[in-house]
Order: sequence, then C-alpha cells, then structure tokens
Amino acid sequence: MSKIDLEKSKNEDSMKLLLAKMQHRLDEIYQGGGAKKIDRLHSRGKMTARERIAHLIDKESIFLELGAFAGYEMYPNEGGCPAGGVITGIGYICGRQCMIVANDATVKAGAWFPITGKKNLRAQEIAMENRLPIIYLVDSAGVFLPMQDEIFPDKEHFGRIFRNNARMSSMGIPQISAIMGSCVAGGAYLPIMSDEALIVEGTGSIFLAGPYLVKAAIGENVDKETLGGATTQSEISGVTDYKMPDDPTCLDTIRDLVDKIGHFEKAGFDRVDALPPKKDPDEILEIFPESRTVQYKMEDILERIVDDSKLTYYKKGYGKTILCAYARIDGWSVGIVANSRQVVKSASGEMQFGGVIYSDSADKAARFILNCNQKKIPLVFLHDVSGFMVGKRSEHGGIIKDGAKMVNAVANSTVPKFSIVMGNSYGAGNYAMCGKAYDPRLIVAWPTAKIAVMGGAQAAKTLLQIEMSSRKGKVELTPEEEAERLKTITDRYDQQTTPYYAAARLWVDAIINPLDTRQWISEGIKAASNAPIERFNPGVIQT
Repeated sequence: MSKIDLEKSKNEDSMKLLLAKMQHRLDEIYQGGGAKKIDRLHSRGKMTARERIAHLIDKESIFLELGAFAGYEMYPNEGGCPAGGVITGIGYICGRQCMIVANDATVKAGAWFPITGKKNLRAQEIAMENRLPIIYLVDSAGVFLPMQDEIFPDKEHFGRIFRNNARMSSMGIPQISAIMGSCVAGGAYLPIMSDEALIVEGTGSIFLAGPYLVKAAIGENVDKETLGGATTQSEISGVTDYKMPDDPTCLDTIRDLVDKIGHFEKAGFDRVDALPPKKDPDEILEIFPESRTVQYKMEDILERIVDDSKLTYYKKGYGKTILCAYARIDGWSVGIVANSRQVVKSASGEMQFGGVIYSDSADKAARFILNCNQKKIPLVFLHDVSGFMVGKRSEHGGIIKDGAKMVNAVANSTVPKFSIVMGNSYGAGNYAMCGKAYDPRLIVAWPTAKIAVMGGAQAAKTLLQIEMSSRKGKVELTPEEEAERLKTITDRYDQQTTPYYAAARLWVDAIINPLDTRQWISEGIKAASNAPIERFNPGVIQT
C-alpha cells in the first residue's frame, strides 16, 4: 500500500470511528427516559414522542431531527435530559415540510429544563424564518421547578414561546397543537394560542392550575378530568376544537388538517433537475484528514457534494485561502464560501497558511456574498478556519477593515445561509463564516468539528502564561508542575471545543454524517423557498 493510500485508509477509519461513537450516543438519546418509562407510557395507551412523529410524517419520508444532542451531559445532577426533553425537526406531512415539536414525557414527565426552552425557541425561529407550518405534540408537566429561575422570566425564556405563537399567527404561519398528555399552568397557552387544538380523551388535560393547586388556592376539590379533561375542554368550555379517542386518531386528524392548508408565495430560488456528483461522495471520508495539521484540497470535498462535480470559481487566483464558487446542490443554485487548508502563494509571492483568512480572501468573500444577494442565490459556508491572520504585516495591511467588510456582508445578507462546520471554526473566523450568531437558516457540524475562540493548544498556553505572570513573588512551579497544569487546562479547553459540547448548547442544530451534507443543504433550501426574501441592503462597507 502506498503512503497516499495508507493516509486515506487512516482518514476513513478515523471518521468511521467518530461516526460509530456518534451513532452510539444517538441510540442512547433515542431511548429518552429509558425502557421502564416507555413501558409505563404504553400501559396508559400513549405513544412515545418518537412514535408519534413516525406516525405523523409521510411513510418512507425523511425527518431532519434538530437538537438531538441538546442538553447532552449538561444536567448530571438532575439525572440527565436526553434531547432536551423535546423532539424537534422538519418532517413531511402530506408532502409538505412542517416543523414538528413533540414533548418527551419519558424525560421528567416532559418538564421544561432551560435547554428545553432554548430548543423550542430555535424550532419556532426556523418555522418563522421559513414560513413552515408548526405542529406541537404537547405532553408536559410544565417548568422543571428546581431550575425555574433559569427558564421563566427572561427574554429568551419560557414566555418568549407564547410571544412567538402570537407573532406566527400574525404572519399567517399555521400552528396546530395536539394535547396528548399533561398541559398545565403557563404551558396551557401554547396550544390555545395555536390556530387549532386537538385533545386526546383519557390522557390529555389542560388547565391553568391542577387539582392540588386548586385545592391549595381556593379549597375546591376537583378531579383532573372534570377540571380540564377532553370532555370538559371540548364540550363545556370550548377551549379545544377536536376531541380524539386515542393517539393514532389524533395524529391522523392532524394529517387531514395539514392536507388542506394553502401555500405561500415562493422565494424564487433557481432549481433544475438534480444530478449526482460525478466523483464518489464516499471518498469524502478518505479525503478529510484525521490530523488538523495535514493539508487537503477543499476542491476535492466540494466536487463530491455538488451536482455533476461542477463548480464555477469566483476570483480563483485571488485570496486563495477562501474558495468562492457557484454550483448546484440537488438541483438548487448555490453560492459556496469555503476555507482552504492548503498553504498557498499569494500574487506577491508571500506564502499564506491554509485555514487562515487574509485581507485578500476576506475582500473576495465579501464581494462574492454581495453578488449572491444581488442574484438571489442561497449561500453555503463550509468552515475549516483558524481565524484572521495576525501580526504586524496584517495589521498594517488593514486586516481589521477587510475582516469587517466580510462580517458586514454576512450580517446583512438576506438570502438564506447554511453553515457546515467541517473542522476548525475559531475566533472571528467563526463569525465571518456565518456562525450561529449570524442567523444561518441551519448550522450543522461534522464529528470532526471544533468551535472555540481559538485552538486548544494556543488557548492553554495563553491561560498558563497569564497564570504564571500572576505568581510573581510566589513559589515558582517546577517544570513537571507546569506541564501538569498545562495538561489540565488543555484537557478542559479541548472538552469545551467538541461538537458535542456545541450541540448540547444548540450552537449547532445537529451533528451529521459528512455524507448527509448534500441532503441537509437541499432540504434547508427547500424550506427557505417558502419565505420570500427582502431586497439586500449591504449597509456601510468600507472599500
């Protein structure tokens, strides 16, 4: 076996190992609160959240799950919170893309942790940006009281969900809620602020205060069904619109309702018949390096993602550490902005490090982003970036100004943006390449992703230098103690840069198999095509 073949084999083995670890973790998350709680749910005639979604969506259709790793390893003292206690994603109902939000009653009875609220808000944000009908499958005990101070009062907390209900209603975005279990206190507003509400007889209930609180507050004795069961809320109060005998009938009725919804004006993104890549997409696993110090050609990755492996490069010989190109993905016209990890030579003969944004590459990317906005072409960003170039030469050359141009163009872009974090996504490079703060319609990561203000080694050395300087006048550390301290800082920092740490906090919407990149982009653009875009206004971009 040649050295090149050996390197490819190592890369593929490393990626497959990472993918196997990812799938193992997902399989555990898919169990929610565990087998016993699933059995208890079934014994009451209820389906699990995932079973409900599988019944609701079209058979053999895909479900793009968002935030599966939400809350991952964040709440060990509370027994964990798999998937944040709520399942969200884009699924097809009667051939139509819909956002689906389903409480997982096997996780603390569907109670809301802080990350649960954040995940619900992200689902609503995606529905609002893309004008997707949103379906809520409600089965929740309400706010997780031990953490109420982190979920209740602030702008991005629980109450923002009801504000979004009202905003979506004013935007004409259909909202359908099914009360399939508990729905109490403030949470009762979510289904009733939807356009239509269904309730399942025997298991669904909705009220502002449950029997125990009613007894404590006003001394009244009343059972759960009389207070807010299906018959009460459908035939006496009229709060709900449809009384359903069981979960399957309820879900089938939602399908009937979605089937009758009208359609919005489309955005007008260009799409033709799709062509598969000429070059084998499976080879991506061989090409992307196991080591972050090894160079590779981003062109080789792109040619295995885009239709017919065909790209039209913009300013190919200029600003080479960023590649800009027009292409098609699953028939959709796209503009691609991608970092190159190759070391290249500039026109002046200067060697430029791969994965670093220089003034010329930032200038090129800013112009390309403006062009895509002018021509109504969605943008796809592929991250493997260490940040902007530093040092005297770069500062004298105006790197801050050129970087600001690119950030300005990204921030003011009105065409849909999609971000794929393949490798490094560090510092201001994350911002310039449309990180989470810059409103990508979807942002996903490969298992090889790293997101942080800087690389682990640099950060650890910087932190150690600060610590050492603060020890002046104290006993100096021995070389062994210094090495141990460096290792401790590095390990902590490296753990905080993993894709799982990012996905747990919803800095990315999902961790995906690199071979699914094409599908995620295509489905994202299809969703975005439901929402007409505003005309681009670039603001003030210095030249």
